[in-house]
Amino acid sequence: MTGPLLELDAVGVEFTGGGATTVAARDVTLSLAAGEVLAVVGESGSGKTVTAMSLLRLLPSTAVLSGRALLDGEDLFGMGADALRAVRGGRIGVVFQEPMTALNPVFTIGHQLAEAVLAHREVSGRQARARALELLELVGLPDAEAKLRRYPHELSGGQLQRVVIAMAVANEPALLIADEPTTALDVTVQAEVVELLRDLRDRLGTAILLITHDMGVVASLADRVAVMKDGRVVEQGGVEAVFGAPEHEYTRSLLDAVLSLSTTPSAGAVAEVVSESGPGSESAEVAGAVEVLAPDVDAALVVDDLTVVYGGGWRGAGTRAVDGVSLHVGRGEVLGLVGESGSGKTTLASVVAGLRAPTSGSVLVGGQDVARLRGSRRKAARGRVGVVFQDPTSSLNPRAPVWRAVAEPLVLHRGLRGAELGRRVDELLELAELSPSLRERYPHELSGGQRQRVGIARALALSPDLLIADEPTSALDVSVQARVLRLFGELRAELGFACLFISHDLAVVERLADRVAVMRGGRLLELGPVGRVLARPAHPYTARLLAAVPVADPVRQRERRELWRAVAAG
Repeated sequence: MTGPLLELDAVGVEFTGGGATTVAARDVTLSLAAGEVLAVVGESGSGKTVTAMSLLRLLPSTAVLSGRALLDGEDLFGMGADALRAVRGGRIGVVFQEPMTALNPVFTIGHQLAEAVLAHREVSGRQARARALELLELVGLPDAEAKLRRYPHELSGGQLQRVVIAMAVANEPALLIADEPTTALDVTVQAEVVELLRDLRDRLGTAILLITHDMGVVASLADRVAVMKDGRVVEQGGVEAVFGAPEHEYTRSLLDAVLSLSTTPSAGAVAEVVSESGPGSESAEVAGAVEVLAPDVDAALVVDDLTVVYGGGWRGAGTRAVDGVSLHVGRGEVLGLVGESGSGKTTLASVVAGLRAPTSGSVLVGGQDVARLRGSRRKAARGRVGVVFQDPTSSLNPRAPVWRAVAEPLVLHRGLRGAELGRRVDELLELAELSPSLRERYPHELSGGQRQRVGIARALALSPDLLIADEPTSALDVSVQARVLRLFGELRAELGFACLFISHDLAVVERLADRVAVMRGGRLLELGPVGRVLARPAHPYTARLLAAVPVADPVRQRERRELWRAVAAG
């Protein structure tokens, strides 16, 4: 093959309906060679995903396509239904953004992988199952034979993403479309997924069309990058050239909005922490890792020897989701809580919010043990804690307008009605930098950033002493994330609330937190001032987290990738 594997020539996508036409992409011209990684970046609504999905015609019937999309010289837009079915999952594989929704919850992993093989190959069921096992081993899933019998809900997010990648490469496609393959994954899992994609590219010669808003992932994986805005490609070129000297103002604004750790431990320092701790130290206590400080008498939150066990009884000992954790958050302080999925972060937060009962230990909010209060006292204690959830879309009632979402805690806890309620709602919207003119809109009529601001306004409605923020920016574009974080900082300075800030983004934690706590397997491994922990980690697990953090600089990222590989291997 002498020409490009994929060539987009003036591709356009329009949606028609209700007498109106919406242009989602226009005059998109790109090319991709075999074995190359092309990253397409831009904010939500820029046309990235619509352009990628148009290649397989996975768009609503109202979509009108124009231009040409050539795969090995054959126009995908002109293919008949049978030819297109052969391409989907055959010559082109797709890794979707959310692995849980990409897999069928009622079928085992093995069944779904075998089905992907049988759809494109004339093989027996036994051969398809053998191929499914081979695929799980290809993507590095441990105990692959047992995983074939598991259902999607029995695997972690990182494991599910590996299954989706295995399904996408089941028939050795020439092109892999990866749509936000690392969004909302922990930094260590993210690094593993990026390394897997790179390995598959090298071993199979697969070209990758990477759709993402994570500039660190682009710097780590891509050969070239195309920047989209309002449906158009405004800049494209080699990743080092675009990141090093962006020509378009929009590209510069995207890169300027990226948060990076201001300081990270050197390769020597990381290696020293890992080697000095010795074998087995991943879960063991390390001297000096947890800085023990007595909480102030008026601390906003005091967690003492908290344990939460799932299951147990006649079924066995159960799972210790939180195992003997003690920490506190002072008045006006932000404590960052970090760790991989399954480390116990969200379980701990749910106990603090009064949504789950602890197995043992105590949780004091404003000096009262929230787990042991009942009736009106319990309701009053819950009103002292506000919660901002990770996904602003699913945390808002799609049938309730903005004003009702913000008003709900005021009605339930304060009994406000009428004009007084309306005034307070408008005050909260303005506090969250939302125009009161949006009060009658529904969640689907708002952008992602606006929906998260509604969530913040609702969480602050009762002027809480403690705010729990559970991954509040993980699903947002970098520019929207920057605006939400600025707002959060301003509100904290103005209102003086304490915050338990849960995040897998260590750069965000560095920007906002005063101290940071690191959890793994339900245990607290490291706790101390954010500057000390992120620059001079005492625990090897913290060092591994820091080594996995990508940076939006292709040259520096190559060096960090080698550091991560060395630390992961050690």
